[in-house]
Amino acid sequence: MGLWDFFRQKKSEEQVPVSEFSVEEKETSQWQEVPAYIETDSKNYERVSVIASAIMAGEQTDSQFVVKKILERNPEAKLVSIIAASVAAGESPDSQLTVKKIMKK
Repeated sequence: MGLWDFFRQKKSEEQVPVSEFSVEEKETSQWQEVPAYIETDSKNYERVSVIASAIMAGEQTDSQFVVKKILERNPEAKLVSIIAASVAAGESPDSQLTVKKIMKK
């Protein structure tokens, strides 16, 4: 048996059967995700649709656009993210932070 033959040997390992079990999430969790965007009032639809269509159309007056959904920034999520980013960036003012998810009870 040469030096490299030791590494070329196949090891016979018995495969242990893995018991399958389902991980159940607790439905009693009180945490709810705060949405980053919420539905806007119906009175803003026309104005926003006209502005967005005018910007998208540019000089092509024969084009048509359909606005399907209009959302606005959630003021609660905006306030919480500003406060959290300000507190986290207290030690290094040149940092840039992104809030991915906000949860509340």
